Amino acid sequence: MASSVLRDARRIVVKVGSSLVTNEGRGLDEAAISEWSRQLASLVHGEGGIKRELIMVSSGAVAEGMKRLGWASRPKEIHELQAAAAVGQMGLVQMYETKLREQNVGSAQVLLTHADLADRERYLNARVTLLTLLQLGVVPVINENDTVVNDEIKFGDNDTLGALVANLVEADALIILTDQKGLYTADPRSNPDAQFVHEAVAGDLKLEAMAGGVGSSIGKGGMLTKILAAKRAAGSGASTVIAWGREQDVLLRLTQGEAIGTLLVAATHKNQARKQWMMDHLQLRGAVTVDAGAARVLRAEGKSLLPIGMTAVEGDFSRGEVIAVRDPQGQELARGLANYASSEARLLCRHASSEIERLLGYMAEPEMVHRDNMVVIAR
Repeated sequence: MASSVLRDARRIVVKVGSSLVTNEGRGLDEAAISEWSRQLASLVHGEGGIKRELIMVSSGAVAEGMKRLGWASRPKEIHELQAAAAVGQMGLVQMYETKLREQNVGSAQVLLTHADLADRERYLNARVTLLTLLQLGVVPVINENDTVVNDEIKFGDNDTLGALVANLVEADALIILTDQKGLYTADPRSNPDAQFVHEAVAGDLKLEAMAGGVGSSIGKGGMLTKILAAKRAAGSGASTVIAWGREQDVLLRLTQGEAIGTLLVAATHKNQARKQWMMDHLQLRGAVTVDAGAARVLRAEGKSLLPIGMTAVEGDFSRGEVIAVRDPQGQELARGLANYASSEARLLCRHASSEIERLLGYMAEPEMVHRDNMVVIAR
């Protein structure tokens, strides 16, 4: 399993912690960021024979801001932490941009808050933006927008943010680079009998006990958050690797199939997870009816649903909600994520995709439901 999960992954989220990025708080570690950037570029360029899509979730803004401001200890006031994040984010992104550009790879800064992922419209906008950047071969560098958040709306840690980003873009894998080799059955610093965990199933409750339990001194902000992040990422079918960030060529070796660190395998494949999530919607907000030709193409060829094949729209739904697709006899033949709200869909019925912008004033997608966001119901 270890040899295939990362080797077959095409879309990967990499998360690095503050202690690695800032060399234990002493300031941005230029050599380390340069090394990760070299490996990211190699994977994006497909030098191993496979071009991959990479997203970097990087901590370190507050620690770098403290250094630049000359603060010896981490402040407790929220406004001072926000100020430090604002100052440090400048250096953090500049460093990644410089090192990735040296490797002929473009980069982009993306700052997210919990509110961005809680709001449906902002969630979809963030998803589309990130997927577009990946298609362009750009490496998004993501951090929590600490300048504007408070404790009530924070993700809590960038391990959680990494998992949420993996879910957002439907990544194949999440790699968490840390200052530890991986997960042990107990704290190896105090228990000589602690055994290294090479592989386990993400979400196994025994893993949380190994990490120290909720709120323990071992788990808080440490290995426990990584175990919980792996559990969250597994919900969309992404497996997680927890590995030492200073391991030589760690990203390249992992994607070549080498077993490094702790692999936490998602029990469900990402396509199965997405289809199951859509099928689990017991109450749908609406539906579209299609003509016989569209129904035949959807069933037999697995194509996307285009507006020209729609004959009627039922219910009141928003963009991004799960809707039913019905054949001319009213039987549900598929369900999927709507690219347009019900009010817009009604205007699009029987019109070609080339007319969407004229009818709505914009075009989000040429399809009403993309084939990647649709599950056809077996008959």
